[in-house]
Amino acid sequence: MSKLNVTQKLIKEHLLEGEMTPGKEIGIKIDQALLQDATGTLVQLELEAMGLKKAQTEVAVQYVDHNLLQTDFKNADDHLFLHSAAERFGLWYSRPGNGVSHPVHMQRFGKPGKTMVGSDSHTPAAGSLGMLAIGTGGLDVASAIAGQPYFVKMPEVMGVKLTGNLPDWVSAKDVILEMLRRYDVKGGVGKVIEYYGDGLKNLSAMDRHVIANMGAELGATTTVFPSDEETKRFLKSQDRESDWVELLADEGCEYEYHDEIILDDLIPLIALPTSPGNVVPVSEVAGKSISQVVIGSSANPGLRDFWIAGAIVEGKSVNTDVSFDINPTSRQMIQNMIENRAFANLIKAGARFHQSGCMGCIGMGQAPASGTISLRTMPRNFPDRSGTKDDQVHLCSPETAAASALTGKITDPRDLEKLYDMKYPKFQHPEIEIINTDMLVAPPEDGTNVELVKGPNIKSLPHIDPILNEYEVPVLLKMGDNVSTDEILKAGAEVLPFRSNLPEISKYAFTVIDETYYDRAMDTKESHGGHIVVAKDNYAQGSSREHAAIAPKYLGQVAVIANSYARIAWQNLVNFGILPLEFIDISDYEKIEQADIVKFENLQRDIKERNNIKVVVKKENGNEETFETKHSMSDRQIQVLLKGGIINEFKEKLEQKDLTA
Repeated sequence: MSKLNVTQKLIKEHLLEGEMTPGKEIGIKIDQALLQDATGTLVQLELEAMGLKKAQTEVAVQYVDHNLLQTDFKNADDHLFLHSAAERFGLWYSRPGNGVSHPVHMQRFGKPGKTMVGSDSHTPAAGSLGMLAIGTGGLDVASAIAGQPYFVKMPEVMGVKLTGNLPDWVSAKDVILEMLRRYDVKGGVGKVIEYYGDGLKNLSAMDRHVIANMGAELGATTTVFPSDEETKRFLKSQDRESDWVELLADEGCEYEYHDEIILDDLIPLIALPTSPGNVVPVSEVAGKSISQVVIGSSANPGLRDFWIAGAIVEGKSVNTDVSFDINPTSRQMIQNMIENRAFANLIKAGARFHQSGCMGCIGMGQAPASGTISLRTMPRNFPDRSGTKDDQVHLCSPETAAASALTGKITDPRDLEKLYDMKYPKFQHPEIEIINTDMLVAPPEDGTNVELVKGPNIKSLPHIDPILNEYEVPVLLKMGDNVSTDEILKAGAEVLPFRSNLPEISKYAFTVIDETYYDRAMDTKESHGGHIVVAKDNYAQGSSREHAAIAPKYLGQVAVIANSYARIAWQNLVNFGILPLEFIDISDYEKIEQADIVKFENLQRDIKERNNIKVVVKKENGNEETFETKHSMSDRQIQVLLKGGIINEFKEKLEQKDLTA
């Protein structure tokens, strides 16, 4: 490996354990950590359970950007808890309303050449600055904050060469939608997507953010861009030029996979319900009536994204049948939008401005009308994620969104030239943006005496017992491909306020798939000591939300048997003591049905010795089926699972190093 790509350089510089062989587990040093409130409450409770004295990373930031609606005491109480926990453990605190974590972190803390883990699946957005930024479960983030290596399988690197320039009415969102059109939601599994080529000269740092952010929808470990002159320009605009370092791939370096996108050839694209991978040209679905347009989110957070929408609707009014919603991504963004008149243009056209945060992206308000189409510049459109059961969420660029808001139907933005005699507006980046850090709170030098503020909805985590040697448990659910974390543990304003209350949030587990799951799980926990679920490929794609693992664990889930897993979910299962088994022969999927009884024997031995794990399936009619499964856990993960999860593991390590309070 004499000539290295950017990904390899980042990993080599931070490698602590293992070798850089694709598929082998490596442990890397983590420089920064990002937490948001929907997952961060659990991380802070995990730090409490570990007994950590103070964060060991260079920077760790607790953002409040998801659970902003204060319909009762729960979210407000959690905000107080998170502030106290940030002080207690030595984290920066981004106050409610300051902005969405990913663009704010990029503006204020991101540094080329650094590593970061975040308890949010869109953490790879920071790859836009030449960082190795990986979204993962909260327990992994907690352990990184405690100074432990982050463990992941060494990924393969897909090099994507960008050439040319984007045509008018086409933007960065169309680049990542083109990738999703080619590779769908699991085409990036086990890979880092690294972009290079002359086309980068024509993509701003925030354009790169859009692409890196939604690399998560490809299932990729992360996305990486080089740190070049554009990176320098961006950091200078944030008054942080001193943080810039150049980081480029060596000439002649190699990639395990390769693709090329000619930017000149791209057209406006749109993802149809109910998957980010269901991508078609906008022209194919143009003319369909819509009821809502939402612009904002971490997937299109830049000043250009709001400015272009404002420029398109300037001097016009949006269609009377359309709710035109703007989610500014930070208070800083609002100030800059006022400065460049984007704010005024949008308001005059009929836009509804919401507070700075994720909002409708996570189902925190902005649910669309039933049976109608909602166009959003957001990263995901999984079923019911919006808060409306029969939602029809489409994902698109700000150009497509703004054009459609004017006409009241899905509109190819290129048609605006004929419809409104409109030329494509050209955005000019300000040399220095207006900077606002007023709602970023620095940690105290010593927070060991800070008391954690826990309202009645905040419950400490229960102890997780080690896995047993034998089980005889029922199959509670049999599912298909691409089951998402939003289906396992739904998001939204109804559910997320319970994120720090495991007994309550567990009541919502799998309700999108089967509303009887909770009651049946509680019954089988009492009668059989637990249960399992079965699925096909790419189980638990989507969010890093580890509640999708810990809630089923609380309800007695012993194991999952699937053909394959999304990376983050697979790690989360192990971290919370759930055994992730894989079919050796996928045809065995047909041998097992919901309500069957599954028998395991000698589990501890077989897990430890990496033996195939025999599954005996007892049918209601008395017949039996038998097949074998396997697991892909590393030696470290085996140890974690057998101890009952990573909290137990790290508490031991921290006690040994005197890092506990």
